[in-house]
Amino acid sequence: MSTIQIQAMIMGQSYTLACQEGEQAALHHAVAYLDQKMRAIRDAGRIKGTDRIAVMAGLGIAAELLSMQRNEGPFAGMTLAQWQQQIATITEVVDQALAPQEKLF
Repeated sequence: MSTIQIQAMIMGQSYTLACQEGEQAALHHAVAYLDQKMRAIRDAGRIKGTDRIAVMAGLGIAAELLSMQRNEGPFAGMTLAQWQQQIATITEVVDQALAPQEKLF
């Protein structure tokens, strides 16, 4: 399979992301999920800064994953391969979201 690039928007910022051909839908789903989580955190108004919002969203997603591993919560019933793919996709999106922040230091 070849690697392709897609454009994605997270909290109003455009990112160019790479994924394997045929996995675009999963990546778009992960982007939408991360964007929703980050916007909810931002809109709550308690946390400022995209990097901090991304970390908090990542922690929330990790908690969901852990509950799924215990066969609880919204991800119960997913196979190991399915959640590994979800985490890999989400991790890539978070890395891309934080990359511009690294240039500030």
